[in-house]
Amino acid sequence: MRTLDSLGPLGSKTVIVRCDLNVPLATDASGAKTITDDGRIRASLTTIRELRDAGARIVPISHLGRPDGAPDERYSLRPVAERMAELLGAEVGFVDETVGEAATAAVAALEDGDVVLLENLRFNPGETSKDDAERRGFAAALAELGDAFVSDGFGVVHRKQASVYDLAQLLPSAAGRLVAAELEVLERLTEKAERPYAVVLGGSKVSDKLGVIAHLIERVDTLLIGGGMVFTFLAAQGHAVGSSLLEKDQLDTVRGYLRTASERGVTIVLPTDIVVAAGFAADAAHEVVPANAIETSSFGATGLGLDIGPESAAAFAKVIAESKTVFWNGPMGVFEMAAFAEGTRTVARALTETEGFTVVGGGDSAAAVRALGFADDAFGHISTGGGASLEYLEGKSLPGLEVLA
Repeated sequence: MRTLDSLGPLGSKTVIVRCDLNVPLATDASGAKTITDDGRIRASLTTIRELRDAGARIVPISHLGRPDGAPDERYSLRPVAERMAELLGAEVGFVDETVGEAATAAVAALEDGDVVLLENLRFNPGETSKDDAERRGFAAALAELGDAFVSDGFGVVHRKQASVYDLAQLLPSAAGRLVAAELEVLERLTEKAERPYAVVLGGSKVSDKLGVIAHLIERVDTLLIGGGMVFTFLAAQGHAVGSSLLEKDQLDTVRGYLRTASERGVTIVLPTDIVVAAGFAADAAHEVVPANAIETSSFGATGLGLDIGPESAAAFAKVIAESKTVFWNGPMGVFEMAAFAEGTRTVARALTETEGFTVVGGGDSAAAVRALGFADDAFGHISTGGGASLEYLEGKSLPGLEVLA
């Protein structure tokens, strides 16, 4: 894979940097937007700082949310430009279009070391188009703005999109420091993992993790299953799960995983207790019951599981403590609600305390550890791309990396 060094001296050159600045935003009563987790902005700064130090003229580009190919103020990157300037300690210009006269003029006015962020790429339908010509056309318009392209948005390298795939073919291109670091971690997980190797999977649905479970079950020592997906596993074992999230169409698949794990000597650890609630609400009445007897709670068949129980959390923590490599993707429960956050908190704390190499696999997991007060540097690595990480671990080829080979 081509790295930043392959581009040669970049002084006075205009470098387009594909970042992943898709950060969560909260809007208050006045309409003002606040970034609730700036982790992805921080992660983009290593490459941007290096380019500034080299005297390049930098044009970060990114998407935010899913605006469906048209301008939508709810998804503007303007708050990101403001936060990036604060973190960078330097002015960051902002252009409220992706390509066009204003963007061309703003880029032309850059001096060495200057930074200007363009508006949300997904405001242009060409960014995500399935039509190769339309996508290529948008990429060509972006390419007119720069002399070189740096791919540093790891969270999108699994997407065949204009700013990820096509643009890399139109300009001298290379991976940025973030993408290179993410790839190094993933290679360590797949090719050089020290054992015992444990993978902790959570999140809502088994169907979101089918590929990664199938791929990892041949490569790890232990799979720990939490989150909403656990109820499909419990149901596959014949247990009633009340009103908990259940994917009935995945029951046979899960039974197959359980058989394969048994045949290969891989341990699948399921919760032994569950926090069951009367409803999906922060203030819902709740209690802890055995995982194989969910409908014995006070709420009967209407109760729904929203977190793994304390006994399970302690068991998961013990496995993590005894492992040399741990990959975690997906919260253990509805961590956004305090009453159902303890399972996720316990797993996160265990990852910070083990002496093994720990990787938090982006997405909701990364948001959870920050929301629960854990520092990024308490973990071996926090990925900026949950979907990209999972697809890599599934053994899939990623278009945004292939194009940089």
